[in-house]
Amino acid sequence: MSTPNFLLSNGKNMPMVGLGTWRSPPEVVTQAVKDAIDIGYRHFDCAHIYGNEAQVGAALREKIEEGVVTRDSLFITSKLWNTHHKPELVRSACETSMRNLGVDYLDLYLMHWPMAYKSGDNLYPTCPDTNKAVFEDIDYVDTWRAMEDLVDTGLCQAIGVSNFNEQQITRLLSVAKLKPVVLQIECHPYLSQKPLITLCYDNAIAVTAYSCLGSGHTPYEKPGSYPLLQHPTILSIAEKYERTPAQVLLRYQTQSGIIVIPRSVSKQHMMDNFKRIWDFGLAIDDVKAIYDLDCNGRFMTMKAAYGHPHHPFEPVQAI
Repeated sequence: MSTPNFLLSNGKNMPMVGLGTWRSPPEVVTQAVKDAIDIGYRHFDCAHIYGNEAQVGAALREKIEEGVVTRDSLFITSKLWNTHHKPELVRSACETSMRNLGVDYLDLYLMHWPMAYKSGDNLYPTCPDTNKAVFEDIDYVDTWRAMEDLVDTGLCQAIGVSNFNEQQITRLLSVAKLKPVVLQIECHPYLSQKPLITLCYDNAIAVTAYSCLGSGHTPYEKPGSYPLLQHPTILSIAEKYERTPAQVLLRYQTQSGIIVIPRSVSKQHMMDNFKRIWDFGLAIDDVKAIYDLDCNGRFMTMKAAYGHPHHPFEPVQAI
């Protein structure tokens, strides 16, 4: 079974359900990706900072060699980390991810965050006095221009951004030669992000939701009065449709055109997240009940970067 696709502004198709790989341990992610391919997943969301791209790549290579999939049937996303925002570092960072993943092009390359950290091999440069990240004065617009070159040279078929706010997207659109094709953001019923998503749709930018199931194992914030998968409203709607709470949350997003990348290393969960969300639709009243759970509840606040002039989530919105 294949998943429906979202037609991107560059004319390419992006499967609307992908496998997220954040916090998937390197020692288990290879098998998880192989299982996912066997189930039918073709979209894999990766990033250099996740520390497991080589293990993801091992699974992709094995399944391609077995003839189960071809490279062209896969949609592979990676992300540029904050310590590689210097324009002259962008291409080598992209090539490192490509090498680890074992591919000769990326379907999508995202700027992971708008904030630049101190350049170098230390991915989390930290000030010992404050325990905050060490920043570098690099404008994300300059980083973006270097990313545009990746499309021109054929290393990436599309580029986009992640964790940008409305002002940052608007500014980027005003100067970009190539507009971002995708915005990846935290999005779930506790954090609906409706104005930001509307801005994206108005500008033909597809939206991918991370933490779409509520990020129950996050080491960061814990918004809401219940874990999202245990909220009485979600449980009630799941019972009504004879689906799991996760399937209800995934359908809630995909029904409104949002691409989802739930993380799992469990074959059963991966199957549930992939196969049983397309044969039902949520009624308008149920969609409204889920939407009404919004409490501006963000799991990923990136507090270590508070004070950065381009931090997207601080109370004073960055541009």
